[in-house]
Amino acid sequence: MIESLFDLKAHGSTPRTELLAGFTTFLTMAYILFVNPDILSAAGMPKESVFVATCLAAAIGSLVMGLYANYPIALAPGMGLNAYFAFVVCGTLGYAWQAALGAVFLSGCLFVLVSLFRVREWIVDAIPRSLKLAISAGIGLFLALIGLKNAGIVVADPATYLRLGDLHAAAPLLALAGLALIVALEARRIVGGVILGILAVTAASIALGHSAFAGVFAPPPSLAPTFLQLDLRAALDVGLVSVVMSFFLVELFDATGTLIGVTHRAGLLDADGKLPRLKRALLADSTAIVAGSLLGTSSTTAYIESASGTAVGGRTGLTAVVVALLFLLALFLAPLAASVPPWATAPALIYVAILMTRGLAEIDWNDLTETAPAVLCALAMPFTFSIAHGIAFGFVSYAAIKLLAGRGRDVPPAVWVIAAVFVAKFAWLG
Repeated sequence: MIESLFDLKAHGSTPRTELLAGFTTFLTMAYILFVNPDILSAAGMPKESVFVATCLAAAIGSLVMGLYANYPIALAPGMGLNAYFAFVVCGTLGYAWQAALGAVFLSGCLFVLVSLFRVREWIVDAIPRSLKLAISAGIGLFLALIGLKNAGIVVADPATYLRLGDLHAAAPLLALAGLALIVALEARRIVGGVILGILAVTAASIALGHSAFAGVFAPPPSLAPTFLQLDLRAALDVGLVSVVMSFFLVELFDATGTLIGVTHRAGLLDADGKLPRLKRALLADSTAIVAGSLLGTSSTTAYIESASGTAVGGRTGLTAVVVALLFLLALFLAPLAASVPPWATAPALIYVAILMTRGLAEIDWNDLTETAPAVLCALAMPFTFSIAHGIAFGFVSYAAIKLLAGRGRDVPPAVWVIAAVFVAKFAWLG
């Protein structure tokens, strides 16, 4: 049955190899179990229910990817989008988390449509590479700022806006130690370095009396407080149009880039460099977004950590199915998730930020018309505390600079359309 479902022999794999690959992938991305509830609780969402929603969304997304698309790619609520959901949509803009879930649902439905009609591939191909890299790097900088804030390393200041926090306090010291540990473990190629760092800081915090220990195992908490709580009527508010667009664009680039990147490393692309069953893979992650919004979590996406599983031999959807089963087992770890303080997850945010900002190095720095919009896009995200504003600055400045430089023909039609949408948004909605 396993052979008929996943075609293991044709991919040169075995059940044992796929099992090991799935376990490896799970360990490298399991930090989301602790980080996602911590971030979304800042939006007022019940932490225990978000934990359950995170496990279920990851399990459903990975299961669909494994069984329907037969790729060794795991899915879970995405980093960056959860921060945008909590700190911008619900924080700065002041929308209720139910409305934000509605916006995620709408972006997921839009995602399904563009995947069905292959519009997604057209958009991805049309967007300049410099802006794709800038969006990823900007989200990294945004995550870094949140991580530094949660750790108390950076605090607000009325005169300078930001300043260094109290490094005599336990939280920033534990967070810095955790970051050093995570980087060291990852540099030594120790599987699960991020989650080991989170657990180490949590244990130290509990031992020193700075946080409480709630236990390890327990029956899963209730999902009822977040299940089907999305507010579609509020999500259709005109002010949330740019939010839906931002969710959609980030999901678009993040998921597609991850799909291509992981499958390329695994040698799963065909002779023309294209991904077989691409439509199935695209539908798998787009339906996962819709499912996650119904369960009560921010956008679900493909995880680049899946590359750790393919590195040990994972080549089929059985790897993703193993990850899905492990996320279901993790439902019984809710007390452990509740024991993790914000300064224990902060190092994970900063580490992910370090990985994401390296995209800036791949931009063509010899072409100022590419560099300037990209840097503006990346910097605007943390400094305006908004992924949406960063994307808007990037697209609008790209179109304007190319036009003024006499290179308007270099701007793809999709960029003109997206730039026009953001200009209209700023003109009429602010």
